[in-house]
Amino acid sequence: MLDTETTGLSPLNGDRMVEIGAIEVRHRSVQADRVFHHYLNPGRAIPQEVVRIHGIDDAKVRDAPCFADIAEDFLAFIEGATLVIHNASFDLGFIMNELRLAGLADIQHVPVIDTLAYARKRHPHQRNNLDALCDRYQIERGHRELHGALLDSELLAEVYLAMTGGRQFSLGMDIPSQPASSFVQLPEQARGRDEQAETANIMQRKPPPIAAEDIEAHQAMMERIHRESEGQLIWQYASESHETV
Repeated sequence: MLDTETTGLSPLNGDRMVEIGAIEVRHRSVQADRVFHHYLNPGRAIPQEVVRIHGIDDAKVRDAPCFADIAEDFLAFIEGATLVIHNASFDLGFIMNELRLAGLADIQHVPVIDTLAYARKRHPHQRNNLDALCDRYQIERGHRELHGALLDSELLAEVYLAMTGGRQFSLGMDIPSQPASSFVQLPEQARGRDEQAETANIMQRKPPPIAAEDIEAHQAMMERIHRESEGQLIWQYASESHETV
């Protein structure tokens, strides 16, 4: 069960993680001794409107490690596991981005269960955030004044077990997992998608009408440049090379 807290809503806008927490569930039992938790220095200021949500300010993480410092330990902790995350695309987007920035392999093949997607199917047209699910399944959350990655992971474990029928079934038995790559788009992928869309729009446009005199003037200018550069008209060579391919 995994959760993160961040400086904002999108790693594509430069937001970073400030906390990561995970707790292991094995044989439908929470393993209290199998916990991964770190506050993280995001390398940027944490906006006050975000601090009001999770209570993590610049002072709290000033001496904390950055994600790259704990990345290997994190990967070791989740090795062989299925990640259960509420709104998986959000947390995975940040984790995959941090791994990319640290120069480490991503976790695109790790199996993931998104409890938000499952809750929406199970309880359509209802609020399905973690607080609402705790109330619906009568899970005590009175000690939760602010969001926190580790606390939310613990609550998520109880919610998941309650949503999937209690403690008598095997974890993940009744909710299919999907690879992490199906939930998240890395920054370079988003840029490539946007560039392709931009290029597609340009290529689909009809060529503008060009008057014959403009074509002649253009050709004359190309010949002049070719002559004055002593034959160094590189785009002419590129065109000729293309024609011979």
